[in-house]
Amino acid sequence: MPRQLGELEDAVMTRIWQWNRPVTVREVLEDLQQERSIAYTTVMTVMDNLHQKGWVRREVEGRAYRYTAVSTRPAYSAALMNEAWSKSDNPAAALVAFFGMMSPEQREALQDAIRVVQPRMAEAAPEGGPARPAEREGRRSPREEDPEGGEGGEGGEQGQEEDREPGGEADGAGR
Repeated sequence: MPRQLGELEDAVMTRIWQWNRPVTVREVLEDLQQERSIAYTTVMTVMDNLHQKGWVRREVEGRAYRYTAVSTRPAYSAALMNEAWSKSDNPAAALVAFFGMMSPEQREALQDAIRVVQPRMAEAAPEGGPARPAEREGRRSPREEDPEGGEGGEGGEQGQEEDREPGGEADGAGR
């Protein structure tokens, strides 16, 4: 799992991602110096650290290295979001809170992304639809457990509501 880049690492990676080509320490240095006073050796150390951490690959060209990003900024952002979400003890509540923080533009981007992945998700879903979390873990879902002691999901509306995710759909639906 990736850790969040430090401020200077992010400034360097932003340039590498934006330029989308092999870059030298000198090129990054000259661009950074437009915003701040910084030494060549500092930029060289940061880029070497990024190489050792697996963020960039490098190839020798003459007496210098040329650095290239290993992945994209969207892939980095997605990995950070996934890591944070996976640490939640209540993923549905975390998503609800996250959606509540979104700007209208971000919600529109989310809707666009869902439209893109929905056909792929439908193709990848097992026959009968996606499994609910309880089924993936090999246990009975709350719907299947009847607090009155009866069989199969007739426990009433209250038990069913607790097993619903944001948007009113049952677990796993629409993912």
